[in-house]
Formats: sequence, structure tokens, C-alpha cells
Amino acid sequence: MKQRTKWILLILLLAGIGIAYYFYSTREQEVIAEPDPVSASKVSMINYAVKKTYPHDTGSYTQGLIIYKGNMYEGTGLNGSSRLMMVDLNSGKAQKTHALDKEFFGEGIVILNDTIYQLTWQNKVVFVYTLHDFKKVKEFKLDTEGWGITTDGSNLLVSDGTNNIYFYEPATFRLLKTVPVQEDGYATQYLNELEYIDGFVYANQYTSPYILKIDPKDGNVVGKIDLIELWKRAKTIHPDVDVPNGIAYDEATKKIYVTGKLWPELYEIELSK
Repeated sequence: MKQRTKWILLILLLAGIGIAYYFYSTREQEVIAEPDPVSASKVSMINYAVKKTYPHDTGSYTQGLIIYKGNMYEGTGLNGSSRLMMVDLNSGKAQKTHALDKEFFGEGIVILNDTIYQLTWQNKVVFVYTLHDFKKVKEFKLDTEGWGITTDGSNLLVSDGTNNIYFYEPATFRLLKTVPVQEDGYATQYLNELEYIDGFVYANQYTSPYILKIDPKDGNVVGKIDLIELWKRAKTIHPDVDVPNGIAYDEATKKIYVTGKLWPELYEIELSK
């Protein structure tokens, strides 16, 4: 009788192990089969074609890039090397330059109504210049770090490396509102250089090859541009290049230009529809 009981217990034990293994292996398959969050993203990738390549100064740690009334302007960073410049597109050389004092680390720039605004990084100061002579006429204080800046034609839109876009009144730099940016429901960090194009904010995402297309009304990322191939190309020419940074839009010609920190080239690109 005892022998029989042993066999029954052994059979029950093996059956239990078999059932447990079945459920474990099934669960393991379910975990493996779960969709990758990246591939499941609702944000579509935006393709682009390079239409033309221009030289870019490898000494320029690009923080801001804009086209205004047919001229290209660039703001650069690093203490002791921060500048505001008007740049000749075809040669990449500065035609007009204003150097910041070495205590200031320059960041993004924008022009609204013939007035230039230049951010600084951790100095939390905004410099204001007249367009024709780069004469500094005013300073504003920021409560956050300064990273990127653009305009929707009425307000100044500023990033500070977080997932926020801040809307400021140009005449006073009074904060009007804050719009958190999210991608697929998650906060999108490291918003950097900004450009306003046809109702959307385009933002370099610091440390990544991406330019994010953001709806400023609700902060949702609605598209992404991957500049990894241009980043690789720039690095083969000049191994000391840093991240992609710099988006300029010529409203008159509808052309878009991109470059990066210390990049040897600047690219005119055409986005897919």
C-alpha cells in the first residue's frame, strides 16, 4: 500500500511540474511576443532628401540657426567662443560677428520684427540686439536655462532641455504659458534648437539624431526626422563633430537647412509630404 502511495505522489508531482512548465513557457512566449514600444509608436517618420550641400565652419558650436529676409544668422556656444553672426550661405564664412563675453555660454537665436534675441545657457540671460548693427539694447532674465528659441510670429517660444516649450511676450519676456511636449503619451526630454515651420515647432532632440515635429497647440510629437546618416557623413569628414543642432527655414523660398555642432557641412533638405 505504501509503495502504491509513493507512485501516486510521484505521478502527481510530475504532473504538477508539467503544468507549471506549460504556464511558464506560455507566459515566456507572451512576453517575447509583446510589441516593441518603438515599433508600436504612433509617430510617423518623415523622410527627407538632401537637395544641396554647403560648407560650414567647424569652429562653430552651433546653437541657433535662422534665415531672416534672405540672410542666414547663426548663434554659437562655449565659453570664450560664443558668437552671434550673419553667415554667407555659400561660403560658410561670417560676414558680421558679435562676440559674447567669455562668462556667457551662447544658445539659440531668433529674429522678430528686426530684433534679435539670443539665449544663454546657465547664465539665464537673454540678450536683445538691433538687427542692422548687432548692438545690444536690452537684457532679460530667465527663470530656466536657455536652450532653443523660435517665434510663431507673435510670441517667442523657448526650450530649456526639458520637455517644456515656454511661450513669452517679446517686449517684456513675460511668461504667457507652458506647453509640455509628449510622444506617445510620454514626456519628451532634451528639446533643444527650435524652428517654427508652417504651424509646427521642429526641435532637435539633444544627444539624438532626431528632429521632432511638434504641434504647439497640445504638445504632441506628430513626426520625426532621423539625421543619423548626415551625422555619420559629417563625422567621416571631421571626426570631432558633435550632435546635430541647427534648423533654419526660409519662409520665402520654403527651403529648410540643417547642420550640427562643429559640423563641416550644412544641408538643404526637402521633407516628404
